[in-house]
Amino acid sequence: MTLLSVTDIWKQFGGIRALQGVGFEVEEGQICALIGPNGAGKTTMFNCLSRIYDPDRGAIRFAGSDLLARAPHAVVSAGIARTFQNVSLFSTMTVMENVLVGGHSTIQHNAVLTMLRWPSVTRSERAARERAATLIDYFDLRDVADRPAGALPFPTRKRVELARGLMSSPRLLLLDEPAGGLNHEEVRELGELIRSVRTDLGVTILLVEHHMQLVMTISDKVCVMDFGRKIAEGCPDEVKSNAEVIRAYLGDTPGEQPA
Repeated sequence: MTLLSVTDIWKQFGGIRALQGVGFEVEEGQICALIGPNGAGKTTMFNCLSRIYDPDRGAIRFAGSDLLARAPHAVVSAGIARTFQNVSLFSTMTVMENVLVGGHSTIQHNAVLTMLRWPSVTRSERAARERAATLIDYFDLRDVADRPAGALPFPTRKRVELARGLMSSPRLLLLDEPAGGLNHEEVRELGELIRSVRTDLGVTILLVEHHMQLVMTISDKVCVMDFGRKIAEGCPDEVKSNAEVIRAYLGDTPGEQPA
């Protein structure tokens, strides 16, 4: 089943056309990679999917519904979660607290009932803590659950961010350059973790990534962008032998890249 459908998306910033008629689909249960040289428009596409940007035209449908009709704050409740290029944790909060933040949309927020410790609020909070504890165990974070996130090694903080992203039980997880800053062995472990998340938790994954070995190892489908356009799409073997993809990465055609 098609979970995410992107059709003819355009986005312009002043005189820069960051996205020019981009379209692709992600099937439920897939790991799909969005790749391309710096400035190809990948992050702009992610920002449209997470409703940070409004596209100038085009359509995005998620699970059969019009995603662009939703307010940005409603994207999580629709079933989409995201991580960012720069790990964005609350450094003075504990790992447990950071993971719980990702479940804010699942917890009742009525201020009066919260002050009265109403049973439904208590049950909601208990369920959130149980899910957070489960994710902390899944990502092997139990030993650091009560430590401030800012004091942890970078690869560990990456796992905390993944756990936080999964707190809302998303159907689609957007990973923005998850391998950034990791060494070779850490990238290999990340690849295994991403595949496990898809298999064990039933989460569809769309990632933007520059690490080609990771992309070609874990992806079911790869979409390639260049100068704001999609230039290729297919399985990893098809894409890496595509002449347009080779040209884009070798950079033998000059031009101004979009922001």
